[in-house]
Amino acid sequence: MQAQAFVSRDQNIALGMSTAAFTACFAVWTIFSIIGVQIKRDLGLNDTEFGLLVGTPILTGSLIRLALGIWTDQYGGRLVYAAVMVSAAVATWLLSWAYSYPTFLIAALGVGVAGGSFAVGIAYVSKWYPREKQGTALGIFGAGNVGAAVTKFAAPFVMVAFGWKAVAQVWAVGLLIMAIVFYFGTKDDPSLAERKKHKRAPEPFMAQLAPLAKLQVWRFSLYYFFVFGGFVALALWLPRYYVGVYGLEITAAGMLAAAYSIPGSLFRVLGGTLSDKYGARRVMYWTFIGSVICTFLLSYPATQYIVKGIRGPIEFTIAIGFVPFTMLTFALGFFMSLGKAAVYKHIPVYYPNHVGSVGGVVGLIGGLGGFILPIAFGAMNDLVGVWTSCFMLLFVIVSASLLWMHFSILYIEKRRIPELAGPKYLPEIDILGPVLPPHPDAREPVPGTARRAA
Repeated sequence: MQAQAFVSRDQNIALGMSTAAFTACFAVWTIFSIIGVQIKRDLGLNDTEFGLLVGTPILTGSLIRLALGIWTDQYGGRLVYAAVMVSAAVATWLLSWAYSYPTFLIAALGVGVAGGSFAVGIAYVSKWYPREKQGTALGIFGAGNVGAAVTKFAAPFVMVAFGWKAVAQVWAVGLLIMAIVFYFGTKDDPSLAERKKHKRAPEPFMAQLAPLAKLQVWRFSLYYFFVFGGFVALALWLPRYYVGVYGLEITAAGMLAAAYSIPGSLFRVLGGTLSDKYGARRVMYWTFIGSVICTFLLSYPATQYIVKGIRGPIEFTIAIGFVPFTMLTFALGFFMSLGKAAVYKHIPVYYPNHVGSVGGVVGLIGGLGGFILPIAFGAMNDLVGVWTSCFMLLFVIVSASLLWMHFSILYIEKRRIPELAGPKYLPEIDILGPVLPPHPDAREPVPGTARRAA
């Protein structure tokens, strides 16, 4: 009983410290969502250049996730997590020395190391909990996405008072302190401790990549491209959207953007709990259907109509004010949060021995969404000239994800239960008359599924 209590305490410490560390890393990872607005003004950047700047840290954090996930399985999350935070803290401090657009892009690549912490935390936390509790545990860990809201709440005020360089320096010091606290406050995960005890070598790097040959892994990756990549992209883009569309000051824009980031982070805990209780597949359906509705409504551009009335032209405009816009983005963030937890509920169930590699590649593709989409948002603004074009793109992505998931599930179910692929009895077509007997060479109908003769 006493040993079990110690295990429970170590579990809670590992989960709590990992979540706090991920929050700090995410706050650093999205730092350009605020300071990037001022840098854009200082350097005279267009929207495409701004999108590339805010997306560059996301690129680094995405590309290194696969390697970091595998290294976590091999060497343990405690060591790898601390190393990631120290590296990102140094790069964030050096950001304050940048002076031109190319140097900002180089510095942004270093800042992006903070984003790799997600793959480390997923692999580390999952090893502390049994399968039936992993959805909730990973959902709690994933709530560290709220770091984006921390940046949006605090960074504007620090930037207005002391300048954007102070934001970079304060965030760097905070992340370094978190790295020290995490390393000395946590223990090696149980599987690593067991392997060290018996002096077993870790599984080779290439062997960890074997599950990536399965199409299912890439289907999960597309889901995460939307629920996580879309979340990060909007977290970076919304301050710019509020300033450009509604003419708000950066402080007000940051506060309103946080109204999107907070539910998109904290409700991830609920998504994990619901996935444990009702199944991740069902939660994914809720996610995609809700997101299709939200992105469809947000896609509608401000439009002015002129109707030829009886007494002359009648003019009216349809546009979403910032209050309903904020409510819709709040709802979209909520559904995305459920989906982020549900996607990662699948991974320890299907690939319990390769959480690092599979979770790493899923996180990599999702993170790439956070890099590609802000650039696409900026390019569509420059080329199309419609502010809501970013939501049009998200609508296409989530619709494709929903269709792929649905038809994949139908295919899987028909393979598992062949009767589902057989003929169906449809009583409403009995009015067409008697059914001719089947040809002798025809496949024997499954009992209970053939249509009755009239």
